[in-house]
Amino acid sequence: MKNILYTVLLVIGFSAAGTAQEINWVSLEEAVKLQKKNPKKIMMDVYTNWCGPCKMLDRNTFQNKDVAEYVNKHYYAVKFNAEGNEKINFNGREFANKGYNPANANRRNSVHDLAHYFSVRSYPTIVFLGDDSSLLAPVVGYQTPQQLELYLKLFKNNGHTVFKTQQDFQVYAEAFKPEFTN
Repeated sequence: MKNILYTVLLVIGFSAAGTAQEINWVSLEEAVKLQKKNPKKIMMDVYTNWCGPCKMLDRNTFQNKDVAEYVNKHYYAVKFNAEGNEKINFNGREFANKGYNPANANRRNSVHDLAHYFSVRSYPTIVFLGDDSSLLAPVVGYQTPQQLELYLKLFKNNGHTVFKTQQDFQVYAEAFKPEFTN
């Protein structure tokens, strides 16, 4: 009887895990190509392999069904290792990590030129790009699903264009009513 109960719980656990929606991650080059066919903004997760808050963002926020559903519907999602060795073509330029050391692949490494280009100085940073690939804003630090929801909806609806001061954003943020679940 104990084995049957264990098997049932195991099957239920796998079934529940299989229903979680995941974000459809693409490369930056692919996102830019997709924008030409169907304009959407880009949400780029700038992370490193050694960053604990980056792993929390993956586990707690990007695995959230509301976040995944919203991002997949309204954005092209890009994951970018800011200390990785990938060569990336963006806006007519090739970006690389010239100081990359393979021995440090899972430790602190040199910073990729693309991270410098977007002025990323800490991890995680979520970089939002317009539907023409222009930089909208970097959002620095770990974000809960509800915190990220504020930015996802703000940039999707071009709400950022009406702010003239930091205080305007504060008023918006304080009035924002999140709908995403934990």
